[in-house]
Amino acid sequence: MDDFVRVGGLAAVSAALPRALRPWSDVRILLPGYRDVVEQFTHIQIVGQCAPFAQMPACTLGRSSTKDGLPIYLLLCPELYDRPGNPYGDEQGRDWPDNDIRFGRLASAAAELAMGKLDKNWAADLVHANDWQAALVPAYLAWRSAGIPTILTIHNLAYQGLFPKESLRRIGAPDNVFHIDGLEFYDKLSFLKGGLVYASHLTTVSATYAKEITSAEFGCGLEGLLRIRSEAAQLTGILNGIDESWDPRFCAQLAQPFGAGDWEGKQANADYVRKQFGLAVSRGPMFGLVARLVHQKGIDLVLSAADEIVEAGGQIVVTGSGEMQFEQALVDAHRRRPDAIAVAIGFNDAQARRIFAGSDFTLMPSRFEPCGLSQMYAQRFGSLPIGRQTGGLAETITDGETGFLFEQPSAESFLGGIRRAFAAFTAKDRLDSMRRSAMARSFSWSLSAACYSALYRKLVLP
Repeated sequence: MDDFVRVGGLAAVSAALPRALRPWSDVRILLPGYRDVVEQFTHIQIVGQCAPFAQMPACTLGRSSTKDGLPIYLLLCPELYDRPGNPYGDEQGRDWPDNDIRFGRLASAAAELAMGKLDKNWAADLVHANDWQAALVPAYLAWRSAGIPTILTIHNLAYQGLFPKESLRRIGAPDNVFHIDGLEFYDKLSFLKGGLVYASHLTTVSATYAKEITSAEFGCGLEGLLRIRSEAAQLTGILNGIDESWDPRFCAQLAQPFGAGDWEGKQANADYVRKQFGLAVSRGPMFGLVARLVHQKGIDLVLSAADEIVEAGGQIVVTGSGEMQFEQALVDAHRRRPDAIAVAIGFNDAQARRIFAGSDFTLMPSRFEPCGLSQMYAQRFGSLPIGRQTGGLAETITDGETGFLFEQPSAESFLGGIRRAFAAFTAKDRLDSMRRSAMARSFSWSLSAACYSALYRKLVLP
């Protein structure tokens, strides 16, 4: 959750959606008591205890709140969650070997909390679980015959939480659920599949992705099950929004705030970014890349297009972290052309905002993109996204008007989008018009929250 710890886009959703839902619901968030999270609270009230279960240790449930009063429950178990690294792996980026127990414990505790067994003053009408780490909450509730409706949101089907069959015993799952219509996935235990089978309703973070995952190309081996849920009207796509702070007129992190038409203000941010990264002074376009540096995001396509971008007078500014080979290849590209290619490994929100504000275009050649947030941030900041026509990119980029879409996840198709961007850059009236259209887009959470709220009510009051 962005307030405390961030790994990917889910953190932004977890911070924004509950706040947008507050007019309709008493929303409470359960997070594992990661070191980075616990350290940020001055007071945590202990409200309940979870007994040991199977090979999962006992833990304590604490309650606190955000500065604006959003209730947060913390699952306190130092032996599972008080570790260096990120929530899912160590400082070298390797997954923790006991992630089955760490997230089995989270899901089991969430089920107990929902059933009113942990906080004597509260029980849930509905549980909304996100991704594989929480996907077994619907399963635990079903195994305990709780009758509480559940939603599982798939933020990225490619991350499934796969473990050996022995993990069933470790997390206290019934033996009879390890089969093709249960949690078994190619002789492994799949946490995500548990949620796909047991949740009352499934959602994804765009309507296009909801359709795509029922096909073999995007279904990651689960398309058959997802097709069944879709045909039963139990799979819905609800597009993510972005936080209202993404407004360049009022963003304190920028070198200079600016609005549509104030291109001097945008230029001031471009100058700042060039200076900060040691790029040459240039009148050519700046291409930003703010992303996880992984295969899904098409980083190899950016690397293959880099020479043509630079030779045509463009510059590339990259920030993000991810797979070692992509980090290294980008650093190597920077070393070859330090005047035209800048790379900052890691993620810093203020730096990312300045890159969106200073760049003319944002590169998003994703092989698939459930929703994507960067293309929304980019448009609000007058940086026209160049994205593949897939998932949330297809829904949020109007081709030729607020950005550029290309069809295939190939270097040639991507270069077609880049060449169109260069052509727009030289036609100042067209560039001005596209920037104004992009900056006028609203990606408010209020519409998404209304859709979720309607779905909650439909499941709670059928």
